[in-house]
Amino acid sequence: MSQVIPFLWFEKEAEVAARFYVSLLPNSRLDHVTALPVDSPSGPAGSVQVVDFTLAGQPYQAINAGPLDPFNHSVSFVIVCENQVEVDRIWDAHLKNGGKAEQCGWLKDRWGLYWQILPKGLKDMMQSPNRAGAKRAAEAMLKMVKLDADALQRAFDGN
Repeated sequence: MSQVIPFLWFEKEAEVAARFYVSLLPNSRLDHVTALPVDSPSGPAGSVQVVDFTLAGQPYQAINAGPLDPFNHSVSFVIVCENQVEVDRIWDAHLKNGGKAEQCGWLKDRWGLYWQILPKGLKDMMQSPNRAGAKRAAEAMLKMVKLDADALQRAFDGN
């Protein structure tokens, strides 16, 4: 069976980044770090590392291979949080680790990777047949930096 594994190219600190990511979510672990045994365009033997890790049950690979193309908004990772406590915990951990807050629940981590930290009910609100409620929730979301699950629900409900 085929498997799709996101592969992330870091200038440096791929292992440090992976260790940080796996510390945030259950069912996550650092699986293996492999140093490339030959010289490559990215560096001498041993300097380029491939990091295998699992994040919330999903396998990932990362490489420590020098500058090439920086991360940008065109690829981001969504973390759907069970509750506001989890939103706050993950959001705050990223900011304390050098991340920068953006609008609408987005942040950029210290390595330049983009994350969307979302409360569990947001998708249901946006997809609801109650289009007036969805509009109110979307309008509220657009005014937020870190998302507030209760405020989004109140907006959806018209309160």
